[in-house]
Order: sequence, then C-alpha cells, then structure tokens
Amino acid sequence: MCEPSVISGGIANRQRFAGTGLSVAEHQRRTVLNLVQLRELGPDLPIIPTVQGFQRDEYLRCVDLYWALARIDLTAEPIVAVGSICRRQSTNDAGDILTALHHAGLTRLDGFGFKLEGLRDHGHLLSSADSLAWSFQARIEQLRLDGCGSPRPLQQLPRLRRQVVRTRRGHLHRQPPPTPNQQGDHAPKPST
Repeated sequence: MCEPSVISGGIANRQRFAGTGLSVAEHQRRTVLNLVQLRELGPDLPIIPTVQGFQRDEYLRCVDLYWALARIDLTAEPIVAVGSICRRQSTNDAGDILTALHHAGLTRLDGFGFKLEGLRDHGHLLSSADSLAWSFQARIEQLRLDGCGSPRPLQQLPRLRRQVVRTRRGHLHRQPPPTPNQQGDHAPKPST
C-alpha cells in the first residue's frame, strides 16, 4: 500500500484513505519484516513475498531490501506478488514496473488486483493474478445466476467464478498488440 493516497490520505477509485503518514521505505520495511514473522509462525505454509512501491525504482529497492534485511533472494522464490499496483494495472507504469522486475530476475510474478484490462496489457509478464473484480457486481447487486434458488446469493459465487473464468479464459496471457517498430512481417494486413 504505497500509493500516495494511502500514505498521505485521499481518495482513489471512490475509496477514502486516512493516510498512514509512513514513507514508502517504511511500508517496504514492514512488508519484509511481516513476511519473516509470518514464515516463522507458519513454516509449513506457502506464504509468498510481496514487493511494493509506487515508482519503478522503489520496487527494485524493495527487492534489494528483502536481501538486506532477511537474506531472502526473491529470484529463488516460487512466486513473488506485486503490490500497490492494482489501481493502475492497465497503465504503462504497471508494464514498466513488471518489466523492470523481470530484468531483475523476478520472472514468476503474481499481480495483486489485476483485472481483464491489466491482464490484456501485461498478462504476459505475470505467472498468476488475483482479483475480487470478478465477483464485485454480484456482491454489490446481489445478482443470481439463472436457476439459482438460493436465498443467499453469495453461496453461488464459486459457480459464478467458474462461469466468468470459462467466459474470459481467452483474455488471460494474451500478448499485447505489436508496436509499429515490432510489426515487421507479422503486421495484420489492412482489409480491402
């Protein structure tokens, strides 16, 4: 949670934040130490590290901080989550951050809060993604699937999720369209 609105207070995507008053560096330090403590409390649990920041270089400093504070080599981890990115997951900034992490050797990334737009644009840089977006409308509007007679529509969320995943599976890990300098012979031919 290193976004300016979280640190200083403000509104982002209709959410109001009081502000932590902490620096990005302090949020990162706490993130690393929390991972260490959680792994000590549950050594048999698959607790994954999370890198955070707001600017690209802050994410890279967070990678270094794992080594400096806890001797954790994130390039050896089975997966590393990328936090503080969900509100801009389909932007060029997000792509720059994920690309920089890849160049630093972190190639197995989980995108916190990545939705279809972010997966369309940057899914090729992620090994996995998680988001509650698939169920947001169902939870807010108490939607029911056809044939659902349950008085509690939230009981149908696993079924709704399966339906959404089946419908949207083609969107995952789709490569972004080529840029003009990458098109070469693979550029689509104009329709006549």
